[in-house]
Amino acid sequence: MAELKSKLENDLKAALLGGDRFKGDVLRNFKAAILNEEVATGARDTGLADEEIEKLLAREVKKRAESASLYDQAGRPELADNERRESQILATYLPTQLSEDEIKSVIAKKTAELGLSGPAAMGQLIGAVKKELGTSADGATVAKLVREALQ
Repeated sequence: MAELKSKLENDLKAALLGGDRFKGDVLRNFKAAILNEEVATGARDTGLADEEIEKLLAREVKKRAESASLYDQAGRPELADNERRESQILATYLPTQLSEDEIKSVIAKKTAELGLSGPAAMGQLIGAVKKELGTSADGATVAKLVREALQ
């Protein structure tokens, strides 16, 4: 079993035994999302690797941030706060996010390594940077910084 999945299950048990119903519900829902992903990818027997679980975590955190934004626009701050709390709980399982300066240095390294320049190379450079950084950098931030670097 993946180490991250095991940690999530242990934290779920601890939250439920400790009476933290909200955290327990968030982790239970994420555990269901992992199961859905395992079934969808045909990895039910083997389970997902930690990297795949991290990608799923990043996707779930992003969904909650988008939902919170939509709730704010609709004038529903109580629902937006709920989404933000869920996002914060899930984000604790993601690797530490890199600063913009750290991302810029990886972009510069990849640009030189691949010999890319100009706006036409943006997609290729974003892909290379995201592949190297994984879930330690938000995709939107990477795209913004690559766009700036290539202009």
